[in-house]
Amino acid sequence: MPGSFILPLLIALPLLGAILVMCTPKTESPLHRGLGLTFTTITFLVSLLMLRYFNPKLDGFQLVFDVEWIPGLGARFKTGVDGMSIFLVILTTFLMPLTLFGTGKAITKHVREFIAAMLVLEAGMIGAFVALDIFLFYVMWEVMLIPMYLLIGIWGGQRRLYASIKFVIYTMFGSLLMLVAIFYVYVQYQSVTGTYTTDLESLLTVSLPYGAQNWCFAAFAIAFAIKVPLFPVHTWLPDAHVEAPTAGSVILAGVLLKFGIYGFLRYAMPLFPHGAATWAPALAILSVIGIIYGSFVAFAQDDWKKLVAYSSVSHLGFCMLGVVTLTAMGIEGSIYAMLSHGLTTGGLFLGIGVLYERRHTRRLDEYGGIWKQMPVFAGLYLIITMGSAGLPALSGFVGEFFTLFGTFNAADTFPASHPDFLPYPRLLGALATTGVILGAIYLLWMFQKVFFGKLDKAKNGSLPDLTGRELGTFVPLVILIIVLGLFPKPLLKVMEPSVQKFTRDFSRRVAEPDGPPHVYGTLPTPPAAADAQMQKNLDEAARGAQAAAAALDAQGGH
Repeated sequence: MPGSFILPLLIALPLLGAILVMCTPKTESPLHRGLGLTFTTITFLVSLLMLRYFNPKLDGFQLVFDVEWIPGLGARFKTGVDGMSIFLVILTTFLMPLTLFGTGKAITKHVREFIAAMLVLEAGMIGAFVALDIFLFYVMWEVMLIPMYLLIGIWGGQRRLYASIKFVIYTMFGSLLMLVAIFYVYVQYQSVTGTYTTDLESLLTVSLPYGAQNWCFAAFAIAFAIKVPLFPVHTWLPDAHVEAPTAGSVILAGVLLKFGIYGFLRYAMPLFPHGAATWAPALAILSVIGIIYGSFVAFAQDDWKKLVAYSSVSHLGFCMLGVVTLTAMGIEGSIYAMLSHGLTTGGLFLGIGVLYERRHTRRLDEYGGIWKQMPVFAGLYLIITMGSAGLPALSGFVGEFFTLFGTFNAADTFPASHPDFLPYPRLLGALATTGVILGAIYLLWMFQKVFFGKLDKAKNGSLPDLTGRELGTFVPLVILIIVLGLFPKPLLKVMEPSVQKFTRDFSRRVAEPDGPPHVYGTLPTPPAAADAQMQKNLDEAARGAQAAAAALDAQGGH
């Protein structure tokens, strides 16, 4: 397939960069930063090649690379992208060089190891987005965990060990549950087909009993809900954000949180459609609670980082709600909101890093009147803040509007087999809409506390405006936030075929009748039903014979 080399190359480039960085002398910090920036930039440029080979009119996986990986396990190194994943990959490769460029000098100890950890993290994130083998996905899912743990635990704040261990415990708990469910699917596929495989497209051909689907979906859902993070398993996130270095916070918010939503779309819902239908009401209600709860708690924070962290709980609640609506508009809105959140929240954390390097505090009360000293920074940060708040003509508005509109119209697209797939969608949509209002309140309040008012803190009177390096970090973000807000159609057209295919396939799979594990559409007739059908056929045959005999007698009489 044309372009099939691109995806494995995207995984290999950061890994090669990490190896080269670790082979350089420990004291050569400028060289480490240069290598990290070089390899992440090359990775971004290579990722843009996907757009050249990707056909937006097709709804299946493209740029597929498929080779045997672990023969004894039936695992394959299989990668590919579709309209639901291609822009998430590009978001990852775009944010990584910007993050290293804008925050690299903030790290002064163990620079070599820091750059290597960031590169390994990038390889794991790209690998998880493009994996089409469930075992490969799980490996990449775990690969992401290790460098993020190190980023928080080594380069974090005073409570970094607490935050990093809490992050690992939460994530590992969900991962182990998901691994049990993966093993069950793996064994059941063999019982149906006689072969073992972890290939995602092959596993999707087998339907599991309803009860098994409910339990397996719950296992996957816990793992993905923790990563979202969905209320009430969100408590690890504020601690991780507060203690992580700026670079870690940007990547955590900009990319890592997206794997929860992506996991539902790519794995949990297609593999266990009946389980998804069963748990959808609970997920929708928790999403709405998270939207409102995250907004109120964000408003109560005095720590700037913690406020933005809780805003992620609210914003990702919109994304989760869009997924469970099972409408094309809701799902497209969810993906678009993830892209916007990556840009806006990443920008918010970068801005926090800019002032923290100058003032070494994140308390909102320590600021005020900053606009007078840093007008360029204030103007750019205002656009990012408004994008996060969902101001029309900026990226955040498109995703939230599509998600809410899809929620209001959800009842019109429910599968015929599950007419009550989502309870009271219009009520849920109305409640979620309050999150837009609350988001504007706490974000504008945050901006007012930092940039407006009296410049009455002596330390704030000498703050320098953005340097050339910092300006080069913020300008691309702001440009994309504006472009995505004004011109959403090109991205939505690429997503639409894959999203439409997702909804069609889900509706078909969720309608499959309950029964033992079987290939979709080939459910064997139960013995009792087979006996009844056989008796019916015999009765019809007997009646046919009697009718024929009667006809012959009548002819003989004439």
